[in-house]
Amino acid sequence: MTMTAQEKSGIIGNYRLHERDTGSPEVQIALLTSRIQELTEHLKGNLKDHAARRGLLKMVGRRSSLLKYLTHTDRTRYKNVITNLGLRK
Repeated sequence: MTMTAQEKSGIIGNYRLHERDTGSPEVQIALLTSRIQELTEHLKGNLKDHAARRGLLKMVGRRSSLLKYLTHTDRTRYKNVITNLGLRK
């Protein structure tokens, strides 16, 4: 259920802006999206896990805030992130 270090470094490698980038909004959004997908699958089988559901909602809110920040700062970066992750239709 948890993300391995190799998976995390792969995601960071795909979305980083420069060689030493680990904290840009794009990287944070990509990491949160992968964790959200894992938790969503977990909650399909464990309907009464309310603690995990609360964590999922907090992650979704955090990702929403980061996406809103990207919308205001750089619209092209926002569009690239949502198309690469498949977040909006």
